[in-house]
Formats: sequence, structure tokens, C-alpha cells
Amino acid sequence: MPLNIDFQQVLLHLFNFVVLFGGLYFLLYKPIRAFMDKREGTYSNMQEKATKALAEAEALKQEYQEKLKEAEADIAEMKRKAEGEIQEARESELEEARKEAREIMAKAHREAMQEKDKVMHQARKEVRQLAEDATRKLAGRSLLDLYDQFLDQAEGNEPHETP
Repeated sequence: MPLNIDFQQVLLHLFNFVVLFGGLYFLLYKPIRAFMDKREGTYSNMQEKATKALAEAEALKQEYQEKLKEAEADIAEMKRKAEGEIQEARESELEEARKEAREIMAKAHREAMQEKDKVMHQARKEVRQLAEDATRKLAGRSLLDLYDQFLDQAEGNEPHETP
């Protein structure tokens, strides 16, 4: 034995190494490798699900954005229609108010004309009454003066002069 190497000891150590390696391989490497594969599968599954969920979220986001645009367009259309209806209602109410104002003015004018006619009729009536009273007073005074003059002449007194 040169170098003091015992081949039997080397083979025994080699055999122990192979047995230890085989035992460790079956006891540790395979379960750890299975655990790592399972873990990798879980993470890749989670990655796929996350990617799929992200894609669905993006699709939903696009769909909601389109619906939002449609809703905004509908709202703008409704707003435009409502503003048009409000404008029509304003114009209608304004026209109604103008019509009512014209009716009120016409009624006030008619009432003023009736009041004017009534006042004119009353004034004519009063003027007529005053004229009649004045005529009666003048006629009554004249008759009395004529009667007095007649009596004075009949009695032989001096005639009265009429003023």
C-alpha cells in the first residue's frame, strides 16, 4: 500500500457516501423538490389568476368608461332637452303673463271708460239740474217781477223798473 491508502476503506466510505446521498435524496431532496414545485405551481397559478383578473378589470374599466361616456352623452342630451323645455315653459308663461296683462289693461280701460261715461252722465245730469234750477229761478223771478209790476200798475202806483 503505497501512500497508506486502504482501498477497502475508500470503497466503504464511497458506499457510505452513496447510501447517505440516496437516503438524503429520498428523505430531503424529493419532498423539498415536491414542495418547491407545488409552491412554484401555486405562485404561477396566482400569477395567472392575477393576470386574468387584471385583464378582466381592464375590460370592465373600458366597459364602464364606455358606459360612462354614453351616460354623459345621455345626461347632456337630457340637459339640453330640459333646458329647451324650460325655455319653452318660460316663453309660454311670459306669453301668458303678457296676455293676462293685456286683458287687465283692456279691463281697466273698459272700467275707466265706464267710469268716465258715468261721471259725464252725472255731470250732464247735474248741469241739466243746475240749468233747470237757474231757469226756474230766472223764470220765477221774472214772473214775480211781472206780477208785481202788474199789481203796481193796477193799483196806480208808479211802475217798477225791472233790473
